This record gives sequence, structure tokens and C-alpha cells, in this order.
Amino acid sequence: MKVVVDHRETSSNVVRELHKLDLELEMQQLEVGDFILSDRVAVERKTTRDFLQSIIDGRLLEQAKNLSETFERPLLILEGEGLYTERGIHPNAIRGTLACITVDYSLPILSTANEKETAKIITSIVKREQKEEKSEVPIRGERKSLTLSESQRFIVEGLPGISAVLAKRLLSHFGSVEKVMYASEEELREVHGIGKEKAGKIRKVLESEYIPEDEEPCQ
Repeated sequence: MKVVVDHRETSSNVVRELHKLDLELEMQQLEVGDFILSDRVAVERKTTRDFLQSIIDGRLLEQAKNLSETFERPLLILEGEGLYTERGIHPNAIRGTLACITVDYSLPILSTANEKETAKIITSIVKREQKEEKSEVPIRGERKSLTLSESQRFIVEGLPGISAVLAKRLLSHFGSVEKVMYASEEELREVHGIGKEKAGKIRKVLESEYIPEDEEPCQ
């Protein structure tokens, strides 16, 4: 059983606990989520302090939106205590944010006491997804001989913000890799989970002239 882990979680105790539970961990730079548990399940992990800070700086709802648009079964794990006492945020603002996340973005919130419990929850979900439900894990990064359909998914997963789930949706909608690549921004947005921003990034990658890294102008 494998879990794809965002590289920013490398030093967390959650990763150490997952190692103890004999899960295979693959570290990647993830655009969305902190842990990918199958092709349909991804987890955004927030400690209480980070959750509250994310409300203050405006990151939280954008992260929830991206997670909801990318995965069929996204989850938010809220780790720790002191949600209403850690920072000077009015309780109504916190409740409103929780309501928005769960209702507007259909994002379930699981509460855990600490990193060890977070790791156990993740492990339970992985076992259900990869043993009982036989769900697929993302292909990109795996070293194996791919079938034709897997090769097609592999190519589409290379587009910005495209998970295994979205790759399959795009291929099912358009019918081939070629048609995905030639689809306009408006056509891309017809696929569930592809919003305006994501469609724009895809078209930019496909249409922009290639400039080798050593020739790119300094930013």
C-alpha cells in the first residue's frame, strides 16, 4: 500500500508514524493536498494553529476549493485542540468557515488529537481504498511498464493540476489524448473539476513557446 506525500510533510511526525505502520511513502511536490491515498481520496492536514492562520491569511477556502475540484473524495484532517481558544478569532467566524468547507465544498472534516492518531486514520483509509475498494493510485512517478490506457493517463496527468481522477475524466470526455490537448479553455471547463484557473494554466502550458531554462529571463 502506497501513500503519496507532499514534500513539505517530510519532517512531520505523521510521516514517521506512517513509516512505522509499514506504508510505502512516495514524496512529491503536490499542488493540491498533503497526502494522496488513492485516485479519488486526498487529505489536507491542518493543525489547529495552521487552520486558524489559514483563515486569517485567506488560504483555507482556496485550498478547500482546489481539493474539492481535484478529487472525488477529499478530506480535511483537523489535528489538535484549542480551536476556539488558540487565536483571537471570533467563534462565529470559525463556525462559518467550518460550515462553508463542509457544505459549499462537500469536504468532510475529521478531527484527530495528535500526529499519531492522524497517521492511524490515514492508514485505515488507505487499507479501505487500496485493499477493499481496489481504487487506483496515481500513475505518474511509478516505474513500471504501462498499458496503452495507463500511458494515456500518464500523459494527461502531466498537465498542471491534473490528478489521476481528472485525467480519467478528461480522457472519457474527449476520447483521446490528442483531443484533450486541442481542447479550448471553454471546452476544458465542461469537465467537472476543471475551473477557469486550471483550464487557463493547461492552455498556457500547451500554447506557450518553449524556452530552455538556461535561456529564461531572470524574474
